[in-house]
Amino acid sequence: MRSGAIHRRLAPVLAVLTTSGLLALAAPAQEAEAAALCPGRKVRTLPFSTGSVLVYKRGGYVCAVTVAKKQGVKRKMAVSVRARGGRPVVDEGQFAYHAGPVTVHAGRRCVWVTGQVAADSVSSGWILC
Repeated sequence: MRSGAIHRRLAPVLAVLTTSGLLALAAPAQEAEAAALCPGRKVRTLPFSTGSVLVYKRGGYVCAVTVAKKQGVKRKMAVSVRARGGRPVVDEGQFAYHAGPVTVHAGRRCVWVTGQVAADSVSSGWILC
């Protein structure tokens, strides 16, 4: 078989494999983007139907980012972090990819994290106590 015939037969197979590989990398890419925005190690993921809130901790600081499942279209998004006894730090508005990051100094106090994408939202209750 000539090399031209082999290339013609392999081209559709390679196209399908490449496309499926790119789709499989979309979710980890969103988490990698959030990790670049928040320092520290990821300690929680709070999923909900339209997105998720990724929570990171470093030293006494807690950072959170809300990431939309379907990215690229501007819609109402929000993220907040509140250390027990303190006021929440909030980022909200019309975003296409993510809301945040927001960071609070919690020390050893519990934090309450919330996130919203469009009409759905999540609330953690007191965590990281």
